[in-house]
Amino acid sequence: MKNNRILTIFLIVFVDLLGFSLILPLLPYYAEQYGANNIVVGLLVASYAAAQMFGAPLLGRLSDQYGRRPVLLVSILGTAVGFFLLAIAEPLGAAIGSTIGSGIAAINLAVLSILFFSRILDGLTGGNISVAQAYIADVTLPQDRAKSFGLIGAAFGLGFIIGPALGGFLSTYGYAVPAYAALTLSMINLVAVYLWLPESVTPERRAEMTHRPRPSLNASSLLETLRRPRVGPLFHVRFFFGLAFSMFQTIFVLYAAGAPLNLSVQNTAYVLTYVGMLSVFVQGFAIGKLNKRYSEKQLMLVSAMLMAVSLFLWGIAPNLITLLIVMAPLSFSGGVLNTVINSALSKSVYPEEIGGTLGISASLESLTRVISPIVGGILLQYFGALGPAVFSGVLMVWVSSFIWRRFFVSPDPPLEPRSEVPAGFPMSASL
Repeated sequence: MKNNRILTIFLIVFVDLLGFSLILPLLPYYAEQYGANNIVVGLLVASYAAAQMFGAPLLGRLSDQYGRRPVLLVSILGTAVGFFLLAIAEPLGAAIGSTIGSGIAAINLAVLSILFFSRILDGLTGGNISVAQAYIADVTLPQDRAKSFGLIGAAFGLGFIIGPALGGFLSTYGYAVPAYAALTLSMINLVAVYLWLPESVTPERRAEMTHRPRPSLNASSLLETLRRPRVGPLFHVRFFFGLAFSMFQTIFVLYAAGAPLNLSVQNTAYVLTYVGMLSVFVQGFAIGKLNKRYSEKQLMLVSAMLMAVSLFLWGIAPNLITLLIVMAPLSFSGGVLNTVINSALSKSVYPEEIGGTLGISASLESLTRVISPIVGGILLQYFGALGPAVFSGVLMVWVSSFIWRRFFVSPDPPLEPRSEVPAGFPMSASL
């Protein structure tokens, strides 16, 4: 039964990310058709991550209060509406534009406004991967959690491998076609959750938690989570690791197009597919075996150190062959860190707080995807590949030092005053 639930969540995340990645590479071209310049395109792409930064913690905390299944249903429905608006942006924008003005400028403004609204709506409701991770935490034992979280990461990677290629093919029939395909996938997901995914927070467990007050949904409650002695350090690692890794991810296309690689669009896509396949292998297969042999704090430290070295080497890679070699440890360390951090977070809080905590983790990750393209682009412009590589490498040296000092040298902090650990959820086993 548990394995069936994990498989269902795997498929849900895969289909969700497949729909998202179908339209992601096409958005700049879609927007440029209606007069968007580079700044507007950048804001359009960033609007999703910015909205997700606010939506993910809220969805996670709502799932703690009302259950994972209803929040997944509502969030998938919101994503479907966002894709539908994207698909009809052209005719709807033309109709709205003709009522507010008589020229092409009015129509362009209306279409771009719809594009922005669709991406913001999808971002607010599309942070449901934290809810999926919380579901996994509900139905797995702590010692199996990293492996199961790795499968979620593998589904994420598979969606990004297949989606852009499929979206590019469908776009030859018009930019609305990939959006309709993404809408169809979202509706399939909605039906799958409704028919085949039972609620993970059982009535029995909900009754066990009634004697403890539920976390509120206000900002002060979320900020209080950041200050916890067991959770705060993990968020620290999440943010600075995410800043370093997403800088590599978000500026790679610009980096690959320039010297010394001078890759074509097609060859860049092949390289990104290679990275995606490495990530799927690490999170889908390797992480389970590693977690059986090493503790989570050991995996975090070694992965952070390996990523620091890999990022420095990225900056001085003289050719494509060298870069492909460097990408192997870079993808390995990124996949391990991403999985282990969330696994440790899920074991550092109460069951009724897992969704909100993982939502904050997703929010921090979204924030790094807003910051990294800006900082990375400036560094790439003035210093070449060496700029973002050194900056990211130094960040990971700091992360490695922090992990060593916080998780190996310092003693474990005391439990929170209200923390009386329920059976089967040992907070002391988080690392």
